[in-house]
Amino acid sequence: MADKNEMGAVILRVVLGVVFLAHGLDKIQGGVGNTAAWFDSIGLPGFLAYAVVLIETAGGIALILGLATRIVAGLLAVVLAGAIITVQLSAGFLGGYAYDLALLAMAVYLFINGSKLYSADQLLFSGKKESETAVGTM
Repeated sequence: MADKNEMGAVILRVVLGVVFLAHGLDKIQGGVGNTAAWFDSIGLPGFLAYAVVLIETAGGIALILGLATRIVAGLLAVVLAGAIITVQLSAGFLGGYAYDLALLAMAVYLFINGSKLYSADQLLFSGKKESETAVGTM
């Protein structure tokens, strides 16, 4: 039977993946160019929007599948920290950064601990430790 900590990590990984896949697809559906223009309007380089959409969409899929979890979680943590600092902080806690802070905590947990149970990484790299897998996939 799976360890309850590992089962908890699977839940965090899949939920975080679904949330970010939805956010990425929403930006694609609304037009990445529109997101880039909004980035420009708040003083961020517009090209960052393309990176964010890629990280959110591909990263969401990767988390759901359990592929390169630590790497993806680290990238998502950077995106979330950027969102909190540049946009959400000024809106206050409840109306602004509370949601992003919760997602950031999930991403940091997965960055630190990984999530190998029911993961593609476990299937692909079953003979290696997850720390070796993360280094080998960079």
